[in-house]
Amino acid sequence: MQALLGQLSEQRWDDHRLYHHSRINQSLHLVSALTFIFAYVMLFINPVIASLAAWLVSMTTRQAGHFFFEPRGFDYVNNMTDEHKEKIKVGYNIQRKIVLMGVWASMPVIAYFYPTLLEWAVPNEKYHDFIGLTAMWWLYLGLGGMLFRMLQLWVQDSALNALAWGVKIMTDPFHDVKLYYKAPFYLLKGELIDPMTHVHAK
Repeated sequence: MQALLGQLSEQRWDDHRLYHHSRINQSLHLVSALTFIFAYVMLFINPVIASLAAWLVSMTTRQAGHFFFEPRGFDYVNNMTDEHKEKIKVGYNIQRKIVLMGVWASMPVIAYFYPTLLEWAVPNEKYHDFIGLTAMWWLYLGLGGMLFRMLQLWVQDSALNALAWGVKIMTDPFHDVKLYYKAPFYLLKGELIDPMTHVHAK
């Protein structure tokens, strides 16, 4: 357990210091985190609403923060090139995210034009309409994407690293609220980039 917590802490620290310099990105992560927490609750009440909230709000705000607002190029805070960071990233780097979002975007198209291709995996017939099929398959995509990356990490590195990343992904919403709840206030003060003095102090 101690080894797992140590690995989890290291992955969280690397994720923060390497990929969350922008105050806009941090603020969008706060929105994403709060919506994910809502989706966690709704998962036990209405999985369609949970999936739509998670993918249409949480994932779009989270990925928009990384794609459009996070500084790219040489990272002077960590003395590291962007290419090097992408190679060592434990989770989904930009290339993997593009593939994942491409699959995500294809789901509504399939659900609209070829719904019978998706109905077999959705036992409850009340979800066999366009929105229900899309939402349920997005739910499967989220779970499948996490398990697939965990399997990759297990093969490439270790079961400990894979498990730590899985725990990190599931608990990121709560951790992001803790980390970034002040980000909108800094943003309103005109601070677009986190000075990361706590990283320099390490």
